[in-house]
Amino acid sequence: MVESIARVRHIRVTPMKARRVVNMIRGKQAQEALAILKFAPQGASEPVYKLVASAMANARVKADASNSFLDEQDLYISQAYVDEGATLKRFQPRAQGRAFQILKRTSHITIVLATPDEVDAKKTTAKAGKK
Repeated sequence: MVESIARVRHIRVTPMKARRVVNMIRGKQAQEALAILKFAPQGASEPVYKLVASAMANARVKADASNSFLDEQDLYISQAYVDEGATLKRFQPRAQGRAFQILKRTSHITIVLATPDEVDAKKTTAKAGKK
C-alpha cells in the first residue's frame, strides 16, 4: 500500500564506509533496522539511522494523506543504496615545496520503505510486462 523514500545527499561519509552500514539493514524490517543501527559502532550508522526514521515518518504522512491504515511493523527496507557524491579536493603541504592531494569524499544515501503487499503488486506487474 505505502512506499516511502528518504534521501540524504552530500553527506561527508565515504561511500565505501556507508555501504558497510547499509548492507547490514537491507531487506530487514524498519523497526529492526533502527535497533541494529542504534548500537552499530560505525560512524555512518547515525545518519543512516536518521534516514530510516525519516523514511518511516514519510510513510506515516503518505498514509495519512491517502486515508489508509499503516502499521509500522509491516514496513521493511525494500531498497537501500549508496551513491558517490562530489569529491572535495584539498591540498596539504609536504616537504621541499611539494603538495599532497587529499580527497574528501561525499555520499548520497537512499532508503526506500515498503509494505509487503506493495512489493507483491510490483512483482505481478513486472511478470505481466515480460510476457
